[in-house]
Amino acid sequence: MDALTAPFTFEFMQRAFVAALIVGALCSTMGTYVVLRKLSFIGDGIAHASFAGIVIAYLRGFNYAFGAAVVAVITALGIGFVHRRGKISLDTTIGVLFTGAFAVGIFLMSRSQRYSVDLEGFLFGNILGVSRDDLVVVCVLAAIVVLCVAVLYRPLLYTSFDPVVAQASGINAAFVDYVLLVLLALTIIISLQSVGIVLVAALLVTPAAAAAQLTRRFVPMLVLSGVIGTFCSVGGLYLSYYLSSASGATIVILATLIFFAALAFRRRSA
Repeated sequence: MDALTAPFTFEFMQRAFVAALIVGALCSTMGTYVVLRKLSFIGDGIAHASFAGIVIAYLRGFNYAFGAAVVAVITALGIGFVHRRGKISLDTTIGVLFTGAFAVGIFLMSRSQRYSVDLEGFLFGNILGVSRDDLVVVCVLAAIVVLCVAVLYRPLLYTSFDPVVAQASGINAAFVDYVLLVLLALTIIISLQSVGIVLVAALLVTPAAAAAQLTRRFVPMLVLSGVIGTFCSVGGLYLSYYLSSASGATIVILATLIFFAALAFRRRSA
């Protein structure tokens, strides 16, 4: 029992566990749509694009998370616009826009002689450094994402499986796609503090990919993905506490192990 409660004796660990719970559940749930729509590259793309927002926010004296969120949303909308209007494949569009935005961040950073911020926390995450204010922002953004998903549940479901039929039945597939991209951008921004730019794509995709090995039905997949993501986030945080390892990396490694376990179970059951 002491092993379970020991981390909670520290206030920063209490905040970290709340953040891990929210991020794990939200990312893995949204990851279900990512896996179904074959958008696995988008997590990495938008996360890297947000780097430009972090640099701009620093140079202008804004909140880093706000700057990252603005650029992430703009990039997400840009991906949808170029993909639809330019009739370019999603993976190509994501690759072009995220590398361009990331390059803008590097360019602005190299031009500033006073840039001295340690970006390791943004690259690899620092869930142990989550403050009360950070936790409030995470909770508010998470509530917005959950509310939007609940309101658009059926359109998101139909467009994920068959966008052509969904459009023919009266659903504005383009609008739903844009909303989903914005929601994914917000989800990624929520996760940056926890697992960082480098690892956010894994947390967004891996739990949902593991759930997809165990079931093909949407609702069970959605629930199972959320359970796996929550378990990995909280369990990974526990492990990092006792192993003295990086929290974000430990969370993603645990999720990866569960994915391979689910894959092995599916192959054995086939």
